[in-house]
Amino acid sequence: MEEENQEQPKEAGKFIKIKKFTFIMGIFLVIFLTAGITTIALTFGDEKVESLAPDKHAEFEKLYTTYDKIKDNYYEEVDEEKLVDGAINGMIKSLDDPYSAYMDKKEASSFHESISSSFEGIGAEIQEQDGQIMVVSPIKGSPAEKAGVKPNDIILSVDGKSVEGLSSSEAVLKIRGEKGTKVDLSISRAGESEPIELTIKRDTIPIETVYAEMLDDGVAKIQVTSFSEHTVQELKTALEEMSKKDMKGLVLDLRGNPGGLLDQAIEMASLFIPNGEVVLQVEERSGKKQVYKSENDGELKIPVVVLIDDGSASASEIVAAAVSESADIPLIGVKSFGKGTVQTAEDFEDGSNFKYTAAKWLTPEGNWIHKKGIKPDITVKLPGYASLPYISPDKELKASDSSSEVKAAEEMLKEAGHDPGKVDGFFDEATTNAVTAFQREQKIKETGTIKDDTTMKLMQVIQEKILKNDTQVKKAVEVLKKEINK
Repeated sequence: MEEENQEQPKEAGKFIKIKKFTFIMGIFLVIFLTAGITTIALTFGDEKVESLAPDKHAEFEKLYTTYDKIKDNYYEEVDEEKLVDGAINGMIKSLDDPYSAYMDKKEASSFHESISSSFEGIGAEIQEQDGQIMVVSPIKGSPAEKAGVKPNDIILSVDGKSVEGLSSSEAVLKIRGEKGTKVDLSISRAGESEPIELTIKRDTIPIETVYAEMLDDGVAKIQVTSFSEHTVQELKTALEEMSKKDMKGLVLDLRGNPGGLLDQAIEMASLFIPNGEVVLQVEERSGKKQVYKSENDGELKIPVVVLIDDGSASASEIVAAAVSESADIPLIGVKSFGKGTVQTAEDFEDGSNFKYTAAKWLTPEGNWIHKKGIKPDITVKLPGYASLPYISPDKELKASDSSSEVKAAEEMLKEAGHDPGKVDGFFDEATTNAVTAFQREQKIKETGTIKDDTTMKLMQVIQEKILKNDTQVKKAVEVLKKEINK
């Protein structure tokens, strides 16, 4: 029996019956004729045939046209890859967001290094802000920290070349370099009328992020300097070591911590927060929120305080806010940096990538600290001499000199116990006598001038004094002892 296809509508009240073979061949014929007519129209017709399908990215027409014109008509040969990189970079820069950036292959490699293993450079976290390169924080023990680089310093130039207008990843490539090489930085600092000139010797910067020590009376201090791939495991190891030393209270030091990986911040905060309590909320552009809660089996059973300062940013602020609001752990120090956004990175097949701000994070109670920072429960500032600027050992300060470096040296001499006379930035006879006395005390050649060993020793004495008189740590210990002795 022959199969039949039935098709509606009706004709004169009856169904039209068509044999299957005849029907299929008819369809092929229609398709063939239609294709032929279309081809003829496209080839010979005077009228343009418009596509019925809308162009998904019609807004890129100007971009494509510009690219083609430059590639074909620019008076010199152009690097096509460089043109594409520039277009992407310009698009991201138009966001006016210091935390979003395009990175070419070299910059992307540097970015991945900074969170995974070690790198060679000066060791400072930087960001672009309002067209300037600003230091978020130097890494603990790094050449940058030893040279006196401070949070919120503005880097004006690198090796004599301005970095104004560069992205943070572009500036990083100029600052980084091989171990043993030197880089000259010109820095603007609040309160200083003249730029500070620094020559810093690059070194290997290991990504060791946790440093633990026992203080007096069973109080341990654990400093976390950034959040890289193994930070939480390093912290757990440090906690175990301190527990074996009969730790009764803990100072968690997040000062100068510029942040890092979000997952590490969440996991770290969870160590101090009861299971099920909120760690943070991540809010998308749509307003949708993802709430992260502690999955800790049991928080620490000892009193804890957390130290923060103006170099505590991003992930360290997540931890500080979480333990404060969800575990009632007191914060001590000064107001934090204030970075309340979350970035994500996308890699391209050629090794380049771009990172962009995908969301903002909120504290457990729903507060957004962006550009505001976190105020500590107990405000404690470091002594004034902790903010003294770095003096380059390569620069000689001598009688009759007058500069901001001379003034800094006078203040250092005074704190070291040698009276330089009036601290006015003028290298007079009293300053010379103070320098000579300092050199005699430190068994350095008595030249009466400040350079090389004298400069280094002077700054070392001040650094040791800061460590011995760390007012923020002292306050933290005081608070903990009260809790321990309850």
